[in-house]
Amino acid sequence: MSNAEVRDTSFRTLVLVAVLPPFLIGLAGFAHPARLTPEAALFWRNLHVVFLPLLPILALGPWLVTRAIDRRVAWVVLAFGYVYACFYTALDVLSGIGAGGLKYEGSEGLNVLFGLGGDLGQVGSIAFIFATALAAGCVLRVAGVRGAPGTILVLVGAFGFMEEHVYPPWGVLSMMALAAGWALLVLSLRPAADAR
Repeated sequence: MSNAEVRDTSFRTLVLVAVLPPFLIGLAGFAHPARLTPEAALFWRNLHVVFLPLLPILALGPWLVTRAIDRRVAWVVLAFGYVYACFYTALDVLSGIGAGGLKYEGSEGLNVLFGLGGDLGQVGSIAFIFATALAAGCVLRVAGVRGAPGTILVLVGAFGFMEEHVYPPWGVLSMMALAAGWALLVLSLRPAADAR
């Protein structure tokens, strides 16, 4: 395999890993109930079980994009991604799986789960915003103005994710903004990589 073929394969992998997770989460988010009701409780719980392996891999996008540019900064992005994955998973488990299960069983304690989940999820969301901002900043440093549209989309998407989780329509749009933004950021790197 030639260097160009290796670079092209790496490029395709980078696009796939950065874009696919938010896109899949966004698609699943279309089904997210607006409110946790007794009728929606079982679906709510099960949907968050589906999210359990998907949400943490959102951290791969910022890390891989940064790693392609600056491995030192990538370690910082990886640390923020790790914090995001841990704390946002706690939100998913408590406010998604736990609250859905409690509501389905008719038990009390939802406010406690939503409160704890919300607080922990906020920490994770802020870490994700930092990871996203660092990755976008690295792309801007290399790609210049070509990276601006993708940067805007990923930052809007990351902030929207913090505010709206994956609830339709805004949470879903946030995920789609992340997917489109990562695609644009990676594409903005391509000419710079080919010029070397």
